[in-house]
Amino acid sequence: MKISTRGRYGLKALIDMARRKDEKCVTVASIAQNHGISEHYLEQLFASLKKAGLVKSIRGSGGGYVLSKPPDEISVGDILRVLERTFMTVCATDDESTHVCASGNCSVCAAKPVWDKLYGSINNILESYKLSDLANGDQKESKDADIF
Repeated sequence: MKISTRGRYGLKALIDMARRKDEKCVTVASIAQNHGISEHYLEQLFASLKKAGLVKSIRGSGGGYVLSKPPDEISVGDILRVLERTFMTVCATDDESTHVCASGNCSVCAAKPVWDKLYGSINNILESYKLSDLANGDQKESKDADIF
């Protein structure tokens, strides 16, 4: 599994917003400057995040973006599912039936239980981390950490 710059930069931007929760809104320009990311690229990411309901835009002077929910209600999985096309490793799982393995028929794939368990573990970890955890620098011990 590889997380693209879309996922990494989008997560970084929302962590920045969560850290600056006392500000009325945060501009894409300030996030871009803080992290050395293209403002144009961030605008594209924020369009997706807005469409998914994770951020809201505020127009006018002093406008920018705000999180649409408190940071403790937004998981890393919520963000990455919007910005990444898939978390799938190889085969489709029941939740992601549009993705198929190279053979084109995951229902007969002998390794499907492995891929399903791997997908489930990845998803559980991503759901266990909230934006507030990352913004506050909370270090969580994952019960699944020993598998890595």
